[in-house]
Amino acid sequence: MRFILSVLIWALGVIITAAAFAASWAIKVWPFPIAGRQRLVHAQCFWWSDALMALNPFWKIRVEGLGNIDYNRTYVIVANHQSLADIIIIYRTHMYFKWVAKEELLKVPFIGGLLRVNDHVLLSREDLSSIKEVYRKAAENLRSGISMLFFPEGTRSSTDEMGEFKNGAFKLAIKEGIPVLPVFIGGTREAIPKGGFVFKAKVSGRVVVLPPIETSALSTADYSALKDKVRAQLKDVSDFLLRRRHAEGKIKSI
Repeated sequence: MRFILSVLIWALGVIITAAAFAASWAIKVWPFPIAGRQRLVHAQCFWWSDALMALNPFWKIRVEGLGNIDYNRTYVIVANHQSLADIIIIYRTHMYFKWVAKEELLKVPFIGGLLRVNDHVLLSREDLSSIKEVYRKAAENLRSGISMLFFPEGTRSSTDEMGEFKNGAFKLAIKEGIPVLPVFIGGTREAIPKGGFVFKAKVSGRVVVLPPIETSALSTADYSALKDKVRAQLKDVSDFLLRRRHAEGKIKSI
């Protein structure tokens, strides 16, 4: 039964993702003027996220702290990283942003198309010039009023322990005078099966948006302290939820 259900979930997921790509592309190339065209393209990922979450009975998502978001402000969004499912559930915040994505994701059918049509910033880890280009484009987006999303661990964490944060997002936030918006993501590590496609257990994901941290009064020398502060805040949320999970005897949800 899980095998059949998993096949259906993946098949419907592909169809939904293809539909989101088609809708996004149609809006982008529509030959007549559209007010807020790029934001409307981005908004197609909102219903895409909602639909993927709704069709999968193995997934449950809870979003908290939306009151900490001022949708009229620009942020450097900093989130911890557990799974490819992270980017799906973070769209539940309905924020407008670009995120830094690995170039190899372009090979994933329709996902790669969504990356292209939304003009997300692509990174080749092996190419130093690519890294410099990422931060140049990120700075341009911020100056244009477009928030940037970073996963500063650089890769997905394989355990409940949060990885060390890289410096780039924090240096950029201070240089551009943009507030940092910390976002905790939990419970997604088991959301996408590893080494197969059968969903084996129910998982609960959680997104917690923390209050933004202003950077306008900071100097470039403060980037390390800012990085440590954001990581400590996210780790505090993680530790609290882990303690509660263990107290309740839950294994797959936080």
